[in-house]
Amino acid sequence: MTNEVIFSKEQLDEIISDVADKLNARFENQTSIPVFISVLKGAEPFFNDLIKKCHFEMKIDFIQVSSYSGTSSTGVIHLKKDITEDIKGKDIYIVEDIIDTGLTLNYLKQYIQLHYQPRSITIVCLVDKKPLRKVDLTADIVGVTLAQNKFLVGYGFDYNEIGRNYDYIFVPTKKQLETWDKLLNSDK
Repeated sequence: MTNEVIFSKEQLDEIISDVADKLNARFENQTSIPVFISVLKGAEPFFNDLIKKCHFEMKIDFIQVSSYSGTSSTGVIHLKKDITEDIKGKDIYIVEDIIDTGLTLNYLKQYIQLHYQPRSITIVCLVDKKPLRKVDLTADIVGVTLAQNKFLVGYGFDYNEIGRNYDYIFVPTKKQLETWDKLLNSDK
């Protein structure tokens, strides 16, 4: 049984080009330097491919949070790495791989606003899974919206840190998950 491919490498490239086009249009007559913040680890492939297609000046930074265990969100958000750039009074763009419950991005948005007082916060995400939303949060720029609730792996999305390296997004089979669990347990 093969896994269900949700987005091929080629489809992802088209989606990212569309997001970059929207951002390039926003900065066509650039008057300030935005700070793009990648949410580690999941957004890293999307972030790297996206910024290469953006044709304006920017600064970049990274923040790391976690809220997942296995195939579901724990609902508890842990800040693992904070930003280092001074963003007070600046326009920032939080770049995330996926929004599902919205809890993580809601936390990040509030945390950054409270601790750093940027001028504005814009949320950019690759995949928006609206059926799982638990808070009132809307991304400003979305690559694609999924109506179905499927657990995704690949292109930064993971299962207990496995699978981020694939260059496409897919739904893992039960057998894949069992194999990955065996591999994970063998490391203990």
